[in-house]
This record gives sequence, structure tokens and C-alpha cells, in this order.
Amino acid sequence: MSKYENAIEIANLTVKYDGFTLDNISFNVPEGSIMGFIGQNGAGKTTTIKALLNIIKRDAGTIRMLGLDNIKDEIAVKEQISAVFDELPFHDQLNARGINIMLREVYKEWDSEVFKKYLDRLALPEKKKIGDFSKGMKMKLQIAAALSHNAKLLIMDEATTGLDPVVRNECLDIFLEYLQDESHSILMSSHITTDLEKVADSVTFIHKGKLLLTGYKDDVLENHGVIKCKKSDYKDIDPSDIISARLNDFGAEVMIKDKILCRNKYAGLALDNTTLEEIMLYYVNAEKKEWT
Repeated sequence: MSKYENAIEIANLTVKYDGFTLDNISFNVPEGSIMGFIGQNGAGKTTTIKALLNIIKRDAGTIRMLGLDNIKDEIAVKEQISAVFDELPFHDQLNARGINIMLREVYKEWDSEVFKKYLDRLALPEKKKIGDFSKGMKMKLQIAAALSHNAKLLIMDEATTGLDPVVRNECLDIFLEYLQDESHSILMSSHITTDLEKVADSVTFIHKGKLLLTGYKDDVLENHGVIKCKKSDYKDIDPSDIISARLNDFGAEVMIKDKILCRNKYAGLALDNTTLEEIMLYYVNAEKKEWT
């Protein structure tokens, strides 16, 4: 048993840039789970991840990773985590063999045999220069390296964006295998909400630097729904039940945040299940309340 319940604990994190503020963000990533981290470009996902990795300074808040303070215990934390970005951090002139030589000097628990197994499994050549790799091969190489030093926590920033569906599924399978060890955890930032619906246990959604919702994925999907109705019926829906409404010539599609309550309250109206993508879309338009 580990000494911590959450792999990541973020409390009241604030980062101020010129023209942007990551505003008092708090959420936890339970140990042994995958959290999907969603939001539009510029929402603050990468800023949050950079604060986790102590790449940027924060203005307020605390961050604990694997039970340790991410600044005071930075070296101990970074020995136990891996970060995967959408751009490969290795030089184009390197090859996989060179990366193995380099990283075994960096990580105490680097395992060359594990790395070689991932190279074989992912059909990655050892001697070919990285500059000649496709985008999918570069991402698979990054994942192979990330999983070859016994990391307890994997942090991914848009890692699967731009990959074809076959490569994405291959990567998702590897992540689920990684999670079979209950001491392993993943924070996965992605635009591809369908991927997160497949693999994530929980989701956190930020927009314009603010936290909109965080919780178990199944609860988020179960609580939200879309009422499809005539405009005359839409006018009878209590505004406090509505996140936002998409209006068209034929009627209204209304996102609600308490499906059980609204199923009883508006029994005569059709109430459909929803997706993470729809939830994201309706929350993004919540300031307008009504949109087309």
C-alpha cells in the first residue's frame, strides 16, 4: 500500500500571465486511475501541466505528486514520473539506441530490456534516425521511453493528437496495460474526448483558466443530458436547470445538469444521454446561455 490516496493533488493553483490567468484550480487524480484533462486550446491545460512539472512559477497554490511536494521534493518526484508531449524532446539525429544509452544515465531505474521490448512491440527501428520517423513513430518512441524507468505517474499533454486511429488505439491499449498495476496513474490532456470516454476513470474540464467541472467520468455522463423540445416547451424549463441551449428554426436542444431531477420535472419531454464532447460544447457556450 502506498502512503498516498491521490497521485496528484492540486489545491488553489493560480498562475498569472499577461492576458491570461489560471484561476484557483483544484482537483485530484486518484491513484490507480486515468484522469482525462479537457478544454479548448488556451484553456490552461498546458499551463497546469507545466506547473506540475515545475517548469513555470506559480503565483499561489500547492501541488503534491505521489505524496510529495513538487517543488521541495522535485528530484524525488521527477525520478518517479514521466511526461509525454505532442512534440518529441529528442534530437532528430539521435536513434533509439542512442536514447537508451542517454536515458540509462539519467534514470536510476531505467530498464534497457523493457525499452527494447517496447521498441519491438511498437515496430520501432533501433538504428534509424528520429528525424526520419513519422509522427506516429515519434509518439510511440516517446511512450516507450516514458514507460521504461518504472514511473508511477504518466503525464500526457495532447500526446495522441494528430495520430491516426490505429496508432491511437495501440497507445490506449498500452496505457490500460500500464494501469493494471494499481500503483500507476495517468493524467491525460486531450482534445479527443472519444478516447477519454474509452479509457478515463475521471475527467476535469477547464475553460479560460477556470475549473468548470471535475469528477468521475461515469457520474459526469450520468448527471448530464440533452432535452430536445419545441421552443414553446423550452420557455417552460427552469433556467437554473440549464447549462446552455442550442436554438434552431425547429426548436431547442437544452443541456441540463441533473438528469434524474429533470426526468421527473419535465416528464413529457425527450431527454437523451450525452457525450463528453457535447458537455464541453455546451459549457463553453454557457456564458451566452443561448446559441445557434
